[in-house]
Amino acid sequence: MNRRYDPQSVEKKWQQIWEERRLFQSAEDPQRKKYYVLEMFPYPSGKIHMGHVRNYSIGDVVARYKRMRGFNVIHPMGWDAFGMPAENAAIQHGVHPAKWTEDNIAAMKKQLRRMGFSYDWRRELSTCDPSYYRWEQWLFLKMYEKGLAYKKSSSVNWCESCQTVLANEQVEAGRCWRCSEEVIQKEMEGWFFKITAYTEELLDYCDKLPGWPERVITMQKNWIGKSEGAIIHFPLGEREGFIPVFTTRQDTIFGATFMILAPEHPLTLELSGRTPQEREVREFVERIKKQDRAKRTAEDYEKEGLFIGAFCQNPLTGKEIPIFVGNFVLMDYGTGAVMAVPSHDQRDFYFAKKFNLPLVVVIQPEGEPSLSTERMTEAYTGEGILVNSGPFNAMPSCQARQAIASYLEEKGLGQGAVTYRLRDWGISRQRYWGTPIPIIYCQECGTMPVPEKDLPVVLPQDVQLTGLGISPLSNVPEFVNTSCPRCRKPGKRETDTMDTFVESSWYFERFCSPQENRGMFDRQKVHYWMPVDQYIGGIEHAILHLLYSRFYTRVLRDFGLVNFSEPFTNLLTQGMVVKETHFCSRDGFLFPEEVEDEKTCRKCGHPVQVGRTEKMSKSKKNVVEPDSLMDKYGADTVRLFCLFASPPEKDLEWNEQGVEGSFRFLNRVWRLMEEWAGISGRAELPRKEWNLPEALRHLRRKTHLTIKKVTEDIENRFHFNTAISAIMELVNLLYQDEGRLEDKTPFTLGVWREALESIVILLSPIVPHICEELWEILGQAESVSRVSWPEYEPEALKDEEVLIVIQVNGKLRGRVMVGVHASEEEVKEAVLANQRVQEFLKDQPVKKFVLVPKKLVNLVV
Repeated sequence: MNRRYDPQSVEKKWQQIWEERRLFQSAEDPQRKKYYVLEMFPYPSGKIHMGHVRNYSIGDVVARYKRMRGFNVIHPMGWDAFGMPAENAAIQHGVHPAKWTEDNIAAMKKQLRRMGFSYDWRRELSTCDPSYYRWEQWLFLKMYEKGLAYKKSSSVNWCESCQTVLANEQVEAGRCWRCSEEVIQKEMEGWFFKITAYTEELLDYCDKLPGWPERVITMQKNWIGKSEGAIIHFPLGEREGFIPVFTTRQDTIFGATFMILAPEHPLTLELSGRTPQEREVREFVERIKKQDRAKRTAEDYEKEGLFIGAFCQNPLTGKEIPIFVGNFVLMDYGTGAVMAVPSHDQRDFYFAKKFNLPLVVVIQPEGEPSLSTERMTEAYTGEGILVNSGPFNAMPSCQARQAIASYLEEKGLGQGAVTYRLRDWGISRQRYWGTPIPIIYCQECGTMPVPEKDLPVVLPQDVQLTGLGISPLSNVPEFVNTSCPRCRKPGKRETDTMDTFVESSWYFERFCSPQENRGMFDRQKVHYWMPVDQYIGGIEHAILHLLYSRFYTRVLRDFGLVNFSEPFTNLLTQGMVVKETHFCSRDGFLFPEEVEDEKTCRKCGHPVQVGRTEKMSKSKKNVVEPDSLMDKYGADTVRLFCLFASPPEKDLEWNEQGVEGSFRFLNRVWRLMEEWAGISGRAELPRKEWNLPEALRHLRRKTHLTIKKVTEDIENRFHFNTAISAIMELVNLLYQDEGRLEDKTPFTLGVWREALESIVILLSPIVPHICEELWEILGQAESVSRVSWPEYEPEALKDEEVLIVIQVNGKLRGRVMVGVHASEEEVKEAVLANQRVQEFLKDQPVKKFVLVPKKLVNLVV
């Protein structure tokens, strides 16, 4: 009697066997080619979500597939354990961040094990462990010695609610990305890493990452933001000094009719002081500082500005021009000042029209009517010939840029320059739950690094967390008060902690030797395993995490710790998991289980509004719990749906029917294998000399086409969805043989054994638990995880051929031979590739493709 597929018992059984046999543990082996696959490690927030499941399922397929291809695979997992959520949870629930984090790690690890991911758990690490962050502090000291870590005062994004500094990317619409409170600008001292020392190299290497998505490369380049141009000095009107301005269009300087400063520019308030505009300017500056920086520079954002009551001089025309403050000028790009050329810059054009400021045309487009400021409806931003530009008249603008830069330098009015958008990395955070910065302040000796022998500087456990005031560490005398390592007089520790991006900038190296206690890592082991061959994570980390990791790796290289420059050879950014939202006018957003038949709120009976499809999030309650799915369908079904429903780089739209469909498919495979239980021990695999009948030859061809298709889809594109679809087609073909149980000839048994075993092996990286059980059902003793990946036989792909007559608009134009089982798409491809047909078509589009199977094709053009 056939057994019913019981995913829970099957999965529990094989997870235990995998652990007992230590199938996924890895060690260095110089005789084998290594493969390092890594998914971005998670923050231990409490439970894994469907985004985690999708990300880790993708990585696990790659890891299992590469093992079966003979690679020595390292596939580790750990925890990005520091961060504000743990601290906020401690404040809200009265639990220590360490306890909250530890409990969450235990819960999430249990879920990950239940999903059957093939991690080498011996390599598990947690960034909040002193044995980990000790070496982060050690490298900080080395960077401090070399000037790569330093302290300075700067204007920062400050969240009063979270009481911490935020990176620009953590400010959304002027609000904190975590608590949604308004962000303000604040002048603070903090520690920085000198990432700008590597700006040019980071930019150059963007073109040496062929395994990265072009979209991510573009985002990295834009964030670094290289611009070539000139620094021009605009003398101040009634006082000594000048305003330096960076521009990429120095060829337009004769058309500069006003100046615009960033609200954050120190001269904005200084020059408006003691003028009638002083109060209005101050209020404007405070208001604009709260606006989202990214939106301020957007083309469609309203351009706001205010005259500050001061003037400067255009250095080449000698004319006095007014100075404004504008919301679309940022202090962290260029010099924070813009020479406004309204005739040749669209934002300046809008601004000039709004404030009735003069326009001067200084570039005329070649071969077109002369531009007139009276008739201009938009700025002319292209190349052309200079006019109204003194000695540079009639010069092409592309040549004028170099000529004017040289002239400025010759006259002491400026010089050619290159600027970057990238700024040094501010790592200071005014929080408790992070890596302490190993610095001591002494009144006698100044800033002193903690001696290496005293590392790690460990976070104290007895800390009161209120969410108010300065860093919580400041209120722990036992931590703060220490002695100066040089003069031994009383000193005070630094109470800021490091940005959590620091921990995630080197964890992939630590995974290579997580128990190493003599240094950051074992260099020989890192030399063997690194760089990461395949890195997998969300597009939201395309800028900061990846850029900081690239920088940190270069620092390690320059200290002689690693021998490579780029940490990740290939990068896959998977799409989000999305689902429609449900909203009740009385109870707000609803969880899926709180909705009756997509229409009614189970809480109050009110009608439910089905909202748009959005990224799954707890705030919108459009989430599906992985545990509940595993309870109902098993982990393999969840994995299968996540991999089948969409290509990995696209968003995955959640569909309960799709999950049920995946479960039904696994049941079909189960029943098929049960019918042929023990076949591996009863049948000989096909041999080349076998003269197979047509039906078996067709089945064998389909088997090897499936092997070829699945291999190419996984190897070349990670298109697991089309790979799974190909396996489904083979399963369907086997079910179509109604006499499959009656015919038990050696040929039939052999071809069926090959087909069934191929299905199990090809599916095993995707749904490993059920495939282990089915492999055993077929009569195999070894774990399918240890089986070599099948190779397709070119001979088996060959098909009997038939002659297809080709007509174009009903007239005979050629002939082509195709396989007797060729699909319509394969016939079409062969027909259109025919040379005579191409001559008759002459690039004309085919309006209609008419196929009479195994006889003729008519192309209507």
